[in-house]
Amino acid sequence: MTQPMHSPKPTQYLAFDFGLKRIGVAFGNSLTKTAKGIAVVEAQNDEQRFAKIENLIKEWQPEGLVVGVPRQPDGEDNEMTARCERFARQLEGRFSLPCATVDERYTSAIMESCLGGKAAREQKGRVDMGSACLILEQFFLEGR
Repeated sequence: MTQPMHSPKPTQYLAFDFGLKRIGVAFGNSLTKTAKGIAVVEAQNDEQRFAKIENLIKEWQPEGLVVGVPRQPDGEDNEMTARCERFARQLEGRFSLPCATVDERYTSAIMESCLGGKAAREQKGRVDMGSACLILEQFFLEGR
């Protein structure tokens, strides 16, 4: 009698494209290595922001989190680098989930280009979710 084949259980992730006004959120897993935009978090303050993220974590039950960290084209930090790194540490601390960071240079520009300039500016939420998808897919490409 042959033994059933067991494949390792895929790890589920939520990825975040952090912004001061909006945070794009995507969901994916390590088996398919694909991502799907699931939400845009808009909040007036950190308390509201983290309450909404907590609801997403309860709903999607990820085993890990990924945050995109922007940098200058030459790899140097920009004005948002430290904020995104802090956000990643806050997520890890608040929700007791491992949180990885990924270089997210150009993700928003890529999404705006894909959606077409003016249309993209009018649909910022789609850009933010799409950027979160690219962040998670980059994480998978890096083999993490």
